[in-house]
Amino acid sequence: MARIGFIGRLAPEKNVGILGELAASESVEVLVVGDGPSRDELRKAMPQAHFTGRLLGEDLAAAFASLDVLVASGELETFCQVIQEGMASGIPVVAPSTGGPLDLIEHGRTGMLYTPGSRSSMEAQVQSLLDDQTLRDSIVHAAHQQVAQRSWQRLTSELIEHYAEASLAYEMKLAA
Repeated sequence: MARIGFIGRLAPEKNVGILGELAASESVEVLVVGDGPSRDELRKAMPQAHFTGRLLGEDLAAAFASLDVLVASGELETFCQVIQEGMASGIPVVAPSTGGPLDLIEHGRTGMLYTPGSRSSMEAQVQSLLDDQTLRDSIVHAAHQQVAQRSWQRLTSELIEHYAEASLAYEMKLAA
């Protein structure tokens, strides 16, 4: 049985409820790792899902390692730490095609993107990964290589370069 997971804060903006139909399916197990204000509501809506609560350290690493697919369902994400952690852990990631996930996921190469708010689109992307081991392996490899290049030093250097370019463009505009 395939294990599909969500890892993160259980809050309305994370859209975890989109996993409800998958949780009711007999062909997959849904694992929800995290805690937050929506925990009780989600447990009632998805009684078949396994809720672990908040995990840290080795327990969190074991949860990541137990997944076949990670669904990062939040549509308001910016930095996407969980997506990066999934990529680094060798787990294919499915996320909405909006916001931060667009900076990390190239559809079909480093992960799978779905139409924001569309349960059927999300489920189709999850199913494509479950059905195609070659695709999963390819995505895991490419995503791991990509995220291995992301470090705080590199990201900070890129940000400083963007500021320098913006400052130069502003100075040129003032001089014109």
